[in-house]
Amino acid sequence: MLIPGKPGKPGRYATLLLTPQQARERLRDLARQAEQELMGVQMASMDELTLLSNRHGFIALAQLGLDACEQLEIPATLLYFTLDEFKHINYLYGRVEGDDVLKTFADVLRIGFRENDVVGRLGGDRFVVLLTGSSTVEIESIKTRLKEILDERNATASRSYDIRFSVEQVEYDSALQGSVEQLLAETERVMGL
Repeated sequence: MLIPGKPGKPGRYATLLLTPQQARERLRDLARQAEQELMGVQMASMDELTLLSNRHGFIALAQLGLDACEQLEIPATLLYFTLDEFKHINYLYGRVEGDDVLKTFADVLRIGFRENDVVGRLGGDRFVVLLTGSSTVEIESIKTRLKEILDERNATASRSYDIRFSVEQVEYDSALQGSVEQLLAETERVMGL
């Protein structure tokens, strides 16, 4: 309770004592703080090298995609990519060159898939894409499309090697894999990882 002549307690009603200028500044400070917190959440779910979703971010977004596919009763397919000879490239040419390979491949995936597909990097040379609304896809046509984009990148980079990849696919079945983590585990089992 505010009593005339007594200073008020800081807290819920302290904003009543602010001038309009102070209130605007306080609102700006709160907006900046909220923006920083949102950026922190985004950075925690993003791979800082490739700017794709990291494992944590991919799982969260892909689960939303799978949930939507189940509600709409449409299929989903997971594509799991590994880069061929990545360890060899990293060993021979160094980590900076290896990082460039990862960034290049991430760009190829960004270009090669639809906006509603979920693309992520699990770590190392492993990338995943959840195709929403797609049952088992023609993997050869995807490989061809991505290889064409990658060939353009390889030609302009003038490296002594070409970036190549392998891909496996597993169609989502809610009876077998109830979550994205289970779908990833199934795919890794199929690949022998």
